[in-house]
Amino acid sequence: MTKATLSPGIAERHGWMMAGRIEEYALIGDLGTAALVGADGSVDWLCLPRFDSPSCFAALLGEERHGHWRLAPAAPDAALVDRRYLDDTLVLATHWRTSRGEARVLDFMPRRTREPRLVRIVEGLSGSVEMRGELRARFHYGRVMPWVRRTGHHRVAVAGPDSLWLSVPTGVHTYGAGAGADGCTRSEFVVAAGQRTVFVLTWQPSHVATPTRFDAGKSLRQTVAGWERWSAACRYQGPWRAEVMRSLLTLKALSYEPTGGIVAAPTTSLPEWIGGERNWDYRFCWLRDSSLTLAALLRGGYREEAASWRRWLLRAIAGDPARLQALYGVAGERALPESVADWLPGYRGSRPVRVGNAAVGQMQLDVYGEVADTLHRALAAGIPMERQVWSLFRSLMTAVAERWREPDEGLWEVRSERRQFTHSKVMCWVAADRAVRMAEQTGLPAPVDQWRELRDTIHADVCAHGYDARRGVFTQCYGSRQLDASALLLAQTGFLPPTDPRVVRTVDAIRQDLAVDGFVRRYDVREPDVPGSSPDLTGGEAGDGLHGTEGAFLACNFWLAEALALGGRPEEGAEVFARTAAVGGELGLLSEQWDPATGSQLGNAPQAFTHVALVNAAFALADVAAAGRAPG
Repeated sequence: MTKATLSPGIAERHGWMMAGRIEEYALIGDLGTAALVGADGSVDWLCLPRFDSPSCFAALLGEERHGHWRLAPAAPDAALVDRRYLDDTLVLATHWRTSRGEARVLDFMPRRTREPRLVRIVEGLSGSVEMRGELRARFHYGRVMPWVRRTGHHRVAVAGPDSLWLSVPTGVHTYGAGAGADGCTRSEFVVAAGQRTVFVLTWQPSHVATPTRFDAGKSLRQTVAGWERWSAACRYQGPWRAEVMRSLLTLKALSYEPTGGIVAAPTTSLPEWIGGERNWDYRFCWLRDSSLTLAALLRGGYREEAASWRRWLLRAIAGDPARLQALYGVAGERALPESVADWLPGYRGSRPVRVGNAAVGQMQLDVYGEVADTLHRALAAGIPMERQVWSLFRSLMTAVAERWREPDEGLWEVRSERRQFTHSKVMCWVAADRAVRMAEQTGLPAPVDQWRELRDTIHADVCAHGYDARRGVFTQCYGSRQLDASALLLAQTGFLPPTDPRVVRTVDAIRQDLAVDGFVRRYDVREPDVPGSSPDLTGGEAGDGLHGTEGAFLACNFWLAEALALGGRPEEGAEVFARTAAVGGELGLLSEQWDPATGSQLGNAPQAFTHVALVNAAFALADVAAAGRAPG
């Protein structure tokens, strides 16, 4: 296969040693973990058995030798025709063409009943196509080369507690298992029109003898049918159904079914800027991201996920609410220490590669508001408020009342000193506001008068100290003049009406000062957000405690679209929405950030935060359009 026959993104993989563009990676998953499949047919990222387990394929953050599984035509004239998901599912179809025929590869992970599996089915479409496979299993983030052996129709890779079992179909020539210095299992075969060749990769603990029997054809039918049933429940009615449905499917795929937890992304250390240090591990459950994800799923018509997440929440935060963490493990783990995998060169040389996240030790007051808002949305969706949930929520509100005046690390998890972030105060107001509403709706015992007073006090405080009266806009933190895109959420949260002049001026100022080529940055990383400090324009340490720059934050663009729509400018909002959604390309998957200069996605992918913002903006635009068509 030559680089000239591939897409520009694939062609950048010099000798197959460089990861593809982030936007070229497709997501498949089994509601327990997920894999990223490149446009060259290579699975470059997979952690087993959970999202946060050490990876067995880590070429995404290094080279082939760090683990991958490529399955593609062997012919040098092979061309990629298209890649798409089968309807509203998580089954990926990759269509290849050579001079001798055409074939497609179906990649999926069946919803697990026991062992996690990755299934790859090669189908002949016309003529005959020579196929070639290369599987390099590397455990513990590419660091451990396993012992590979043959046993019957399996090739087995074992190291420590892990084992991978590759079932090899009859008629497929496999070689190199355990014999070569690179520990690569290679396979060659020909698929003719109408033929199917099936590969199944199964993970299980190394002390277990053999995997259970598995019918790939039956599993494919069940997987497609299961996803289609789930998708059919979506209640979105609007012009962007394809984008909304793909986002909801992605959010569902990021849920950990055994516990109800939801991860922020399935990856770690995809950089916010190529070559920079802003590389984080997102394979955990942020209360913020999980809450917002559940809100989007509820809006789409999915109640079961909300009930499951509430049960996860009760287990995760049980204990002292004053010690509420910003993030937890998928099973509610509290200890998530951050370390560096210094043997990995990082995505396109972007170091460090981090495992774990030090934000677990931060204070982020906004999470109280997100949790309260999600519980309020669940109540509105008909999910009853049990007394034990209400008791826990009252404890959370006690913590809000005691702590809302304190500085924190904020929504963006700065790694500098704590500050009085305006958004954090607004979300404390949201907590008090939703508390009052839920108490009034349920009649459950609560200090409602105290909560009302708390709500009014926080509101007045934000308007007095988080607002720059000279410019007429809300700022990033008290005493600062710097803008922050989180202020786009003032109307969405209900803190102020969307047509309030202060909101309108803030939206316009953010659009003017923080947008680059139509894409909004979170804040200006060059400007330390510390009263009295001067801007750092040299690329040195910024006000968030980090060096270098970053891309535009895609969720912020969807916030802008929603703010414009709610503020009476739906045409402008629709234009911003369409431009941002287009970043997802043919697969409809969105990462955390975007570089307008190179036209490339940045950051961990796919990102729940971004897809949540897309869903909310699409619903807002549809609601505004419907209101405009309503009589009177």
